[in-house]
Amino acid sequence: MEITNVNEYQAIAKQKLPKMVYDYYASGAEDQWTLHENQYAFSKILKFLRCAGSDPRILIDVSKIDMRTTVLGFKISMPIMIAPTAMQKMAHPEGEYATARAASAANTIMTLSSWATSSVEEVASTGPGIRFFQLYVYKDRNVVAQLVRRAERAGFKAIALTVDTPRLGRREADIKNRFTLPPFLTLKNFEGLDLGKMEKSDDSGLASYVAGQIDRTLSWKDVKWLRTITSLPILVKGVLTAEDARLSIQAGAAGIIVSNHGARQLDYVPATIMALEEVVKAAQGRVPVFLDGGVRRGTDVFKALALGASGIFIGRPILFSLAAEGEVGVRKVLQMLRDEFELTMALSGCRSLKEITRDHIVTEWDVPRIRPAPRL
Repeated sequence: MEITNVNEYQAIAKQKLPKMVYDYYASGAEDQWTLHENQYAFSKILKFLRCAGSDPRILIDVSKIDMRTTVLGFKISMPIMIAPTAMQKMAHPEGEYATARAASAANTIMTLSSWATSSVEEVASTGPGIRFFQLYVYKDRNVVAQLVRRAERAGFKAIALTVDTPRLGRREADIKNRFTLPPFLTLKNFEGLDLGKMEKSDDSGLASYVAGQIDRTLSWKDVKWLRTITSLPILVKGVLTAEDARLSIQAGAAGIIVSNHGARQLDYVPATIMALEEVVKAAQGRVPVFLDGGVRRGTDVFKALALGASGIFIGRPILFSLAAEGEVGVRKVLQMLRDEFELTMALSGCRSLKEITRDHIVTEWDVPRIRPAPRL
Protein backbone atom coordinates (compact mmCIF):
# COMPACT_ATOMS: atom_id res chain seq x y z
CA MET A 1 0.00 0.00 0.00
CA GLU A 2 1.30 3.42 -0.96
CA ILE A 3 1.60 5.82 1.97
CA THR A 4 0.19 9.21 0.99
CA ASN A 5 0.08 11.00 4.33
CA VAL A 6 1.69 10.93 7.77
CA ASN A 7 -1.38 9.58 9.57
CA GLU A 8 -1.31 6.30 7.64
CA TYR A 9 1.85 5.18 9.42
CA GLN A 10 0.01 4.77 12.72
CA ALA A 11 -2.08 1.81 11.56
CA ILE A 12 1.02 0.09 10.16
CA ALA A 13 2.88 0.63 13.43
CA LYS A 14 -0.06 -0.83 15.37
CA GLN A 15 0.12 -3.99 13.28
CA LYS A 16 3.89 -4.39 13.59
CA LEU A 17 4.59 -3.49 17.21
CA PRO A 18 3.92 -5.55 20.35
CA LYS A 19 0.80 -4.23 22.10
CA MET A 20 2.75 -2.96 25.12
CA VAL A 21 5.08 -0.93 22.91
CA TYR A 22 2.38 0.47 20.61
CA ASP A 23 0.20 1.46 23.55
CA TYR A 24 3.15 3.18 25.23
CA TYR A 25 3.79 5.28 22.13
CA ALA A 26 0.18 5.95 21.17
CA SER A 27 -1.68 6.50 24.43
CA GLY A 28 -2.31 9.61 26.49
CA ALA A 29 -3.29 10.34 30.05
CA GLU A 30 -6.57 9.18 31.63
CA ASP A 31 -9.58 9.83 29.32
CA GLN A 32 -7.25 10.93 26.51
CA TRP A 33 -9.37 14.01 25.80
CA THR A 34 -6.31 16.17 25.28
CA LEU A 35 -4.72 13.47 23.12
CA HIS A 36 -7.60 13.70 20.63
CA GLU A 37 -7.93 17.48 21.02
CA ASN A 38 -4.27 18.06 20.11
CA GLN A 39 -5.07 16.97 16.56
CA TYR A 40 -8.73 17.94 16.33
CA ALA A 41 -8.08 21.54 17.41
CA PHE A 42 -6.15 22.18 14.19
CA SER A 43 -9.32 21.43 12.21
CA LYS A 44 -11.08 24.32 13.96
CA ILE A 45 -8.59 26.82 12.50
CA LEU A 46 -9.48 27.77 8.95
CA LYS A 47 -7.43 29.26 6.14
CA PHE A 48 -8.67 32.76 5.43
CA LEU A 49 -7.69 33.66 1.88
CA ARG A 50 -8.66 37.32 1.95
CA CYS A 51 -9.44 39.70 4.76
CA ALA A 52 -9.85 43.44 5.22
CA GLY A 53 -6.74 45.43 4.41
CA SER A 54 -4.72 42.44 3.20
CA ASP A 55 -3.30 41.61 -0.18
CA PRO A 56 -5.00 38.99 -2.33
CA ARG A 57 -3.59 35.49 -2.05
CA ILE A 58 -3.94 34.64 -5.76
CA LEU A 59 -1.98 35.54 -8.90
CA ILE A 60 1.31 35.70 -7.02
CA ASP A 61 4.46 34.18 -8.51
CA VAL A 62 5.04 31.14 -6.31
CA SER A 63 7.53 29.40 -8.57
CA LYS A 64 10.12 29.67 -5.79
CA ILE A 65 9.17 28.89 -2.19
CA ASP A 66 11.76 29.43 0.54
CA MET A 67 11.10 27.42 3.72
CA ARG A 68 14.53 27.92 5.27
CA THR A 69 14.74 29.29 8.79
CA THR A 70 17.13 29.81 11.67
CA VAL A 71 16.64 28.29 15.13
CA LEU A 72 18.86 29.59 17.94
CA GLY A 73 21.31 30.71 15.27
CA PHE A 74 21.35 27.38 13.40
CA LYS A 75 20.20 27.33 9.80
CA ILE A 76 17.78 24.55 8.89
CA SER A 77 15.85 23.68 5.74
CA MET A 78 12.34 24.06 7.16
CA PRO A 79 10.52 24.91 10.41
CA ILE A 80 9.71 21.22 10.98
CA MET A 81 11.88 19.51 13.60
CA ILE A 82 11.93 16.26 15.58
CA ALA A 83 10.67 16.23 19.15
CA PRO A 84 12.22 14.01 21.85
CA THR A 85 10.57 10.60 22.09
CA ALA A 86 11.84 7.92 24.44
CA MET A 87 13.08 4.38 23.82
CA GLN A 88 13.08 4.36 20.02
CA LYS A 89 14.74 0.96 19.77
CA MET A 90 11.43 -0.52 20.91
CA ALA A 91 10.12 0.68 17.52
CA HIS A 92 13.05 -0.42 15.37
CA PRO A 93 16.48 -1.98 16.03
CA GLU A 94 18.28 1.13 14.78
CA GLY A 95 16.12 3.43 16.91
CA GLU A 96 17.67 6.84 17.50
CA TYR A 97 20.49 6.13 15.01
CA ALA A 98 17.95 5.99 12.18
CA THR A 99 16.14 9.10 13.38
CA ALA A 100 19.39 11.05 13.64
CA ARG A 101 20.43 10.11 10.11
CA ALA A 102 17.00 11.02 8.70
CA ALA A 103 17.05 14.42 10.44
CA SER A 104 20.53 15.14 9.15
CA ALA A 105 19.53 14.19 5.60
CA ALA A 106 16.58 16.58 5.81
CA ASN A 107 18.83 19.30 7.27
CA THR A 108 16.64 19.75 10.32
CA ILE A 109 16.98 19.40 14.09
CA MET A 110 16.61 16.20 16.08
CA THR A 111 15.99 16.36 19.82
CA LEU A 112 17.29 13.32 21.70
CA SER A 113 15.36 12.13 24.73
CA SER A 114 17.09 11.65 28.09
CA TRP A 115 15.40 8.24 28.05
CA ALA A 116 16.80 7.24 24.69
CA THR A 117 17.94 3.70 23.99
CA SER A 118 21.05 5.19 22.34
CA SER A 119 23.45 7.46 24.18
CA VAL A 120 24.41 11.02 23.25
CA GLU A 121 27.79 9.72 22.12
CA GLU A 122 26.25 6.99 19.96
CA VAL A 123 23.88 9.45 18.27
CA ALA A 124 26.76 11.87 17.67
CA SER A 125 28.68 9.02 16.01
CA THR A 126 26.08 8.81 13.21
CA GLY A 127 27.64 11.87 11.59
CA PRO A 128 27.07 15.61 11.39
CA GLY A 129 23.75 17.15 12.37
CA ILE A 130 22.14 19.82 14.52
CA ARG A 131 20.90 18.10 17.67
CA PHE A 132 19.27 19.23 20.89
CA PHE A 133 19.19 17.23 24.12
CA GLN A 134 15.99 16.87 26.15
CA LEU A 135 16.65 16.85 29.88
CA TYR A 136 14.78 15.50 32.89
CA VAL A 137 16.06 16.72 36.24
CA TYR A 138 17.00 13.82 38.50
CA LYS A 139 17.10 14.00 42.29
CA ASP A 140 20.85 13.53 42.06
CA ARG A 141 22.06 16.80 40.53
CA ASN A 142 25.45 15.23 39.79
CA VAL A 143 23.67 12.96 37.32
CA VAL A 144 22.13 16.00 35.65
CA ALA A 145 25.43 17.89 35.47
CA GLN A 146 27.18 14.83 34.04
CA LEU A 147 24.49 14.37 31.37
CA VAL A 148 24.70 18.01 30.33
CA ARG A 149 28.51 17.86 30.06
CA ARG A 150 28.29 14.72 27.93
CA ALA A 151 25.75 16.37 25.63
CA GLU A 152 28.05 19.39 25.27
CA ARG A 153 31.06 17.19 24.46
CA ALA A 154 29.01 15.23 21.93
CA GLY A 155 28.23 18.44 20.04
CA PHE A 156 24.60 18.95 21.02
CA LYS A 157 23.55 22.56 20.52
CA ALA A 158 20.80 23.20 23.09
CA ILE A 159 19.04 21.76 26.12
CA ALA A 160 15.27 21.23 26.01
CA LEU A 161 14.31 21.18 29.67
CA THR A 162 11.08 19.27 30.30
CA VAL A 163 9.21 21.05 33.09
CA ASP A 164 5.83 19.30 33.12
CA THR A 165 6.86 15.96 34.67
CA PRO A 166 7.48 16.21 38.42
CA ARG A 167 5.37 13.06 38.45
CA LEU A 168 4.32 10.84 35.58
CA GLY A 169 0.80 11.29 34.25
CA ARG A 170 -1.67 8.43 34.70
CA ARG A 171 -1.35 6.47 31.48
CA GLU A 172 -3.87 3.70 31.91
CA ALA A 173 -2.71 1.62 28.96
CA ASP A 174 0.74 1.36 30.56
CA ILE A 175 -0.82 0.32 33.88
CA LYS A 176 -2.88 -2.40 32.20
CA ASN A 177 0.13 -3.63 30.22
CA ARG A 178 2.53 -3.40 33.21
CA PHE A 179 4.77 -1.44 30.88
CA THR A 180 8.51 -1.84 31.28
CA LEU A 181 11.52 -1.48 29.02
CA PRO A 182 12.23 -4.79 27.26
CA PRO A 183 15.13 -6.64 28.94
CA PHE A 184 17.42 -6.40 25.90
CA LEU A 185 17.30 -2.58 26.04
CA THR A 186 18.55 0.03 28.50
CA LEU A 187 18.24 3.78 28.96
CA LYS A 188 21.67 4.22 27.44
CA ASN A 189 22.48 7.64 28.86
CA PHE A 190 22.26 6.18 32.37
CA GLU A 191 23.84 2.79 31.74
CA GLY A 192 27.01 3.48 33.72
CA LEU A 193 25.10 5.06 36.60
CA ASP A 194 22.99 2.02 37.55
CA LEU A 195 19.95 3.99 36.37
CA GLY A 196 19.56 2.43 32.94
CA LYS A 197 17.21 -0.42 33.82
CA MET A 198 13.51 -0.28 34.62
CA GLU A 199 12.20 -2.72 37.20
CA LYS A 200 8.96 -4.63 36.68
CA SER A 201 6.08 -3.21 38.67
CA ASP A 202 2.48 -3.88 39.65
CA ASP A 203 1.81 -0.52 38.01
CA SER A 204 3.67 1.06 35.09
CA GLY A 205 7.40 0.38 35.32
CA LEU A 206 8.07 3.87 33.97
CA ALA A 207 5.83 5.48 36.61
CA SER A 208 7.79 3.67 39.31
CA TYR A 209 11.09 4.74 37.75
CA VAL A 210 10.00 8.39 37.63
CA ALA A 211 8.75 8.28 41.21
CA GLY A 212 12.13 6.99 42.33
CA GLN A 213 14.43 9.19 40.26
CA ILE A 214 12.85 12.43 39.02
CA ASP A 215 12.93 15.47 41.31
CA ARG A 216 9.47 16.65 42.38
CA THR A 217 10.93 19.82 43.90
CA LEU A 218 11.91 21.19 40.46
CA SER A 219 11.22 24.94 40.33
CA TRP A 220 12.25 28.12 38.52
CA LYS A 221 15.43 28.36 40.60
CA ASP A 222 16.57 25.11 38.96
CA VAL A 223 16.29 26.68 35.51
CA LYS A 224 18.63 29.38 36.75
CA TRP A 225 20.91 26.71 38.27
CA LEU A 226 21.04 24.89 34.93
CA ARG A 227 22.26 28.09 33.30
CA THR A 228 25.20 28.14 35.72
CA ILE A 229 26.42 24.69 34.63
CA THR A 230 26.11 25.05 30.85
CA SER A 231 26.66 27.62 28.16
CA LEU A 232 24.14 25.89 25.91
CA PRO A 233 20.87 27.73 25.28
CA ILE A 234 17.95 26.34 27.29
CA LEU A 235 14.48 25.79 25.83
CA VAL A 236 11.74 25.43 28.45
CA LYS A 237 9.47 22.63 27.22
CA GLY A 238 5.98 22.31 28.68
CA VAL A 239 4.66 25.89 28.74
CA LEU A 240 0.92 26.47 28.16
CA THR A 241 0.20 29.89 29.72
CA ALA A 242 1.28 33.49 29.35
CA GLU A 243 2.44 33.69 32.98
CA ASP A 244 4.74 30.67 32.62
CA ALA A 245 6.08 32.15 29.39
CA ARG A 246 7.03 35.34 31.22
CA LEU A 247 8.62 33.37 34.07
CA SER A 248 10.59 31.27 31.57
CA ILE A 249 12.06 34.42 30.07
CA GLN A 250 12.85 35.86 33.49
CA ALA A 251 14.66 32.62 34.36
CA GLY A 252 16.86 33.03 31.28
CA ALA A 253 15.27 30.67 28.77
CA ALA A 254 16.51 31.10 25.21
CA GLY A 255 13.22 29.75 23.86
CA ILE A 256 9.88 28.21 24.79
CA ILE A 257 8.24 25.03 23.57
CA VAL A 258 4.45 25.07 23.93
CA SER A 259 3.81 21.45 24.83
CA ASN A 260 1.48 19.27 26.87
CA HIS A 261 3.86 16.31 26.66
CA GLY A 262 1.91 14.72 23.83
CA ALA A 263 -1.17 14.74 26.11
CA ARG A 264 0.54 12.19 28.34
CA GLN A 265 0.64 14.19 31.58
CA LEU A 266 -2.45 16.15 32.67
CA ASP A 267 -5.64 15.38 30.77
CA TYR A 268 -8.09 18.17 29.88
CA VAL A 269 -5.39 20.80 29.45
CA PRO A 270 -5.82 22.72 26.19
CA ALA A 271 -4.51 21.50 22.87
CA THR A 272 -1.14 23.13 22.26
CA ILE A 273 -2.36 24.98 19.15
CA MET A 274 -5.04 26.60 21.33
CA ALA A 275 -2.46 27.73 23.90
CA LEU A 276 0.09 28.93 21.36
CA GLU A 277 -1.06 32.47 20.65
CA GLU A 278 -1.32 33.42 24.33
CA VAL A 279 2.27 32.30 24.88
CA VAL A 280 3.51 34.09 21.75
CA LYS A 281 1.91 37.35 22.87
CA ALA A 282 3.44 37.02 26.34
CA ALA A 283 6.90 36.37 24.86
CA GLN A 284 6.65 39.66 22.91
CA GLY A 285 9.36 38.53 20.51
CA ARG A 286 11.99 38.34 23.25
CA VAL A 287 12.54 34.60 22.62
CA PRO A 288 11.31 32.23 19.90
CA VAL A 289 8.24 30.13 20.67
CA PHE A 290 7.88 26.62 19.24
CA LEU A 291 5.02 24.12 19.32
CA ASP A 292 4.72 20.37 19.61
CA GLY A 293 1.62 18.21 19.77
CA GLY A 294 -0.90 17.17 17.13
CA VAL A 295 0.92 18.22 13.95
CA ARG A 296 0.08 15.77 11.17
CA ARG A 297 -0.27 17.95 8.07
CA GLY A 298 1.57 20.73 6.30
CA THR A 299 -1.50 22.88 6.87
CA ASP A 300 -0.97 22.34 10.63
CA VAL A 301 2.56 23.69 10.31
CA PHE A 302 1.25 26.73 8.43
CA LYS A 303 -1.43 27.41 11.06
CA ALA A 304 1.13 27.23 13.88
CA LEU A 305 3.41 29.70 12.12
CA ALA A 306 0.47 32.01 11.39
CA LEU A 307 -0.24 32.06 15.14
CA GLY A 308 3.33 33.10 15.81
CA ALA A 309 5.34 29.90 16.24
CA SER A 310 8.93 29.97 15.00
CA GLY A 311 8.72 26.26 14.19
CA ILE A 312 7.12 22.99 15.20
CA PHE A 313 8.31 19.62 16.54
CA ILE A 314 6.80 16.24 15.67
CA GLY A 315 6.94 13.17 17.89
CA ARG A 316 4.56 10.27 17.29
CA PRO A 317 4.79 10.45 13.47
CA ILE A 318 8.52 9.78 13.86
CA LEU A 319 7.92 6.74 16.09
CA PHE A 320 5.20 5.26 13.88
CA SER A 321 7.17 5.72 10.66
CA LEU A 322 10.29 4.35 12.36
CA ALA A 323 8.34 1.24 13.37
CA ALA A 324 6.95 0.83 9.86
CA GLU A 325 10.02 1.46 7.70
CA GLY A 326 12.99 2.45 9.84
CA GLU A 327 15.11 5.34 8.62
CA VAL A 328 13.33 5.33 5.26
CA GLY A 329 10.01 5.89 7.02
CA VAL A 330 11.32 8.81 9.05
CA ARG A 331 12.75 10.39 5.92
CA LYS A 332 9.37 9.98 4.19
CA VAL A 333 7.48 11.62 7.05
CA LEU A 334 9.79 14.63 7.01
CA GLN A 335 9.52 14.87 3.23
CA MET A 336 5.72 14.51 3.20
CA LEU A 337 5.29 17.27 5.77
CA ARG A 338 7.77 19.43 3.90
CA ASP A 339 5.93 18.91 0.58
CA GLU A 340 2.53 19.60 2.14
CA PHE A 341 3.80 22.73 3.88
CA GLU A 342 5.38 24.00 0.68
CA LEU A 343 2.11 23.44 -1.19
CA THR A 344 0.13 25.24 1.52
CA MET A 345 2.49 28.20 1.30
CA ALA A 346 2.19 28.32 -2.49
CA LEU A 347 -1.61 28.12 -2.49
CA SER A 348 -1.68 30.86 0.15
CA GLY A 349 0.56 33.14 -1.88
CA CYS A 350 3.45 32.95 0.58
CA ARG A 351 6.93 32.74 -0.89
CA SER A 352 8.83 32.83 2.39
CA LEU A 353 8.08 32.21 6.06
CA LYS A 354 7.95 35.93 6.84
CA GLU A 355 5.00 36.26 4.46
CA ILE A 356 2.88 33.91 6.62
CA THR A 357 0.78 36.22 8.79
CA ARG A 358 -2.04 36.09 11.30
CA ASP A 359 -4.39 37.31 8.56
CA HIS A 360 -4.00 33.98 6.76
CA ILE A 361 -6.13 32.12 9.31
CA VAL A 362 -9.32 32.54 11.28
CA THR A 363 -9.98 30.87 14.63
CA GLU A 364 -13.01 30.41 16.88
CA TRP A 365 -11.97 33.43 18.88
CA ASP A 366 -11.77 35.57 15.70
CA VAL A 367 -15.45 35.34 14.74
CA PRO A 368 -15.96 39.14 14.65
CA ARG A 369 -13.21 39.36 12.03
CA ILE A 370 -15.36 37.54 9.47
CA ARG A 371 -17.27 40.10 7.49
CA PRO A 372 -20.96 39.37 6.84
CA ALA A 373 -21.86 38.74 3.22
CA PRO A 374 -23.30 41.83 1.52
CA ARG A 375 -27.06 41.87 0.96
CA LEU A 376 -28.15 41.79 -2.63
